Amino acid sequence: MRFRAGSFLFLLTILSPNLLQASEPSWIRVSSAHFSVLTNAGEKKGREVALRFEQMRIVFAQLFNKTRVNLPQPLDIIAVKSEGDYLRLVPPQNGKSDSLPGFFLSGEDRNYIVLDISADDSWRSVLHPLAHLLLNYNYPPTQPWFDEGFAEYFSSLRLDDKQAQLGGDPELALAWKQTLMGGAQPVRTSRSLTEILGAPAWLPVQDLFAAKHESANYIEGPHQTLFDAESWMIMHYLLNKDKLSETGTYFGLVEVQKMSVEKAIQQAYGVSPQQFQQNVKDYFHSLAPLFQAQDNAKRPDVTDAGGQTARIDVPVANVGASVQPIAEPVADALVQEMSLRIPERRDQAIQHLQTAAADEKNDNAIRHRALAWAFMTKKDFEAAREQIGRAAELDSHDFWVRYYAAFIKFKQAEGKTSFQGLSNMIQDLRLVLDASPDFAQAYDMLALARLEGGGINSALQSIGYAIQLAPRSQVYLLHKAQILMAAKKWDDASALLERLKSSSDNAVALQARQTLQDFPTIKKYGVLPERSQAPASPQLPADSLGDSEAAGDAEASPTPAPATPTYDKRKVEYLKGRLLAVDCAKPSAVLTVASGTRKLKLRTADYTALTLIGADQFSCDWKNMPVTINYKAGGRNDGDLVSLELH
Repeated sequence: MRFRAGSFLFLLTILSPNLLQASEPSWIRVSSAHFSVLTNAGEKKGREVALRFEQMRIVFAQLFNKTRVNLPQPLDIIAVKSEGDYLRLVPPQNGKSDSLPGFFLSGEDRNYIVLDISADDSWRSVLHPLAHLLLNYNYPPTQPWFDEGFAEYFSSLRLDDKQAQLGGDPELALAWKQTLMGGAQPVRTSRSLTEILGAPAWLPVQDLFAAKHESANYIEGPHQTLFDAESWMIMHYLLNKDKLSETGTYFGLVEVQKMSVEKAIQQAYGVSPQQFQQNVKDYFHSLAPLFQAQDNAKRPDVTDAGGQTARIDVPVANVGASVQPIAEPVADALVQEMSLRIPERRDQAIQHLQTAAADEKNDNAIRHRALAWAFMTKKDFEAAREQIGRAAELDSHDFWVRYYAAFIKFKQAEGKTSFQGLSNMIQDLRLVLDASPDFAQAYDMLALARLEGGGINSALQSIGYAIQLAPRSQVYLLHKAQILMAAKKWDDASALLERLKSSSDNAVALQARQTLQDFPTIKKYGVLPERSQAPASPQLPADSLGDSEAAGDAEASPTPAPATPTYDKRKVEYLKGRLLAVDCAKPSAVLTVASGTRKLKLRTADYTALTLIGADQFSCDWKNMPVTINYKAGGRNDGDLVSLELH
């Protein structure tokens, strides 16, 4: 018996690791209050990544004294357990994979962060683009030096479980590379920002502040220009000397009042540009010994090398997270969905998704919604709609399926006078916003759909939410101007278009200038702009900051001019009454509506595309029902329906 018991324990000892490995899911999703991490590195590592991003968010909020930090686009974080896994995902750069242990993909519909979790503090490699993202969603439009300076300052962030440290030279973390030769000392591979600023000549501050966005360097990796270094030190000075309020005054003067840079500096900061720059230089020289100490002490295994000038309490005890197992086919589909966003990996990802979707055991809604996205990038809307239909059959509650269903209708309607499937699109977007209430892009699309349906007030409300969530979006502001014109708020629309005609977005600026030229005619006839007027409607997902191929095409060729808008010059009328009868002749219908002593015949060319409120679908059997309608009058007692609400 002792022999048998010992043999059993021996076998159990050998088999238990494999049994445990088989029982534990290889992929999990760790969700905190504001972030979600998909990982195959285990719960401990996944929690650490989620907590670090929560800490980053807290640091940003404290630096700008924010009680709310917007993230109006879904951000998906994928953290893989090994360098091998990571190298299969990282975007190739000139035939080689990026050496940084993390990368950021920015898109029109969502953003991605991918990390090699086997590397220490791999999250630090995405601090710079994350800083730009947070600024875009939580700070009014500024000048490039401000954005780049803050991104560099934020890139110096170091975190432990209790505290955040800020203020060191951000490039020192990227400026050292440990050789793999036995016991070799680290080797410097690039200059630090401190070295650059050690030179006697700086850019005149008025030239730095006047630099346009095209002049700024937003490419991730070591930033080694004088523009980057000087912007960093000015932001360092402003934050640590508590001068953000004066900086807000400065931006108001140059951006709104169009004051010259020189005069705005004098008025906002109370000193001349030359004295302002000297103050920044003196501040830098007072910190130089700290930066030098950090430079000398920097080694790959050092987490706090000195040279920090700010500390913020960010205890992880205040941050909770939940863990959910993710089935292997689902995790695989999610990873491939991200890979589609990388041009060099797109074809391989499409092939992988199609092969997996053909196997019923591995098929899921995520694979089909990802393929729908891929077909949309090619403008193959028929194939995209087919994939979304299949995804809806597998999971009708997936909000991305609903979003892409609406997006396909939206893109297909561009340049057309009618908007097919408008009611379904509005319903889909409402469900999307129920699941993701801060999704600015969905609010923008909902605003344009409501405008098309004649709901001007609700359109203004929706576009207001979109702008509140993404205050720097020039596209959303253009759409607001179009809705204001439909509401006949001419002065507000004109003032907004005057601002947009000098937009850094060329397509928006061109449309604003053309609309201002046509403004007298539009105002005279009370024109309701059609959707085809908007050149800057949501871009296809391929046109993203993370898509280097699309970005290169954008730089190589000018933005095409939008198509000439078409107008229905009839205004939208509002009426409450009673629906007496419906006469259907598929797909058209004529509704007889009584209001007081009036009786109107109102047509719809396609009742399946009519905007409905209070009913899921149109019925030819309706009669004697109270209704509210929006319509465009034909004669005195007839017209064309825009929307129908049943009570």
